[in-house]
Amino acid sequence: MKRISAIIKPFKLDEVRESLAEVGITGLTVTEVKGFGRQKGHTELYRGAEYVVDFLPKVKLEAVVPDNLVEAGIDAVIRAARTGRIGDGKIFVTDVTTTVRIRTGETDEAAI
Repeated sequence: MKRISAIIKPFKLDEVRESLAEVGITGLTVTEVKGFGRQKGHTELYRGAEYVVDFLPKVKLEAVVPDNLVEAGIDAVIRAARTGRIGDGKIFVTDVTTTVRIRTGETDEAAI
């Protein structure tokens, strides 16, 4: 099993969710986050004063998937989240050693 974590632009959330559902990934955790990479933020003007916005709003998606769905999940996120502009985001894939469904006690792939 693997965990796919993706940091994307907030307005792409629905498209990415639908794209993941099309390949069979329906369980998803979504967190509103802030961060920056090569974008390095931007400057804004407020009441005549200029200030720097270092951290930009992003959305972090996390899904634990069986090994056979990892590539399809990555492709689905890329296809739906890509705008071709700086700040489209990143995808991280990590190993998951154990998963337990609290309600039933099911473990590993049965718990996904």
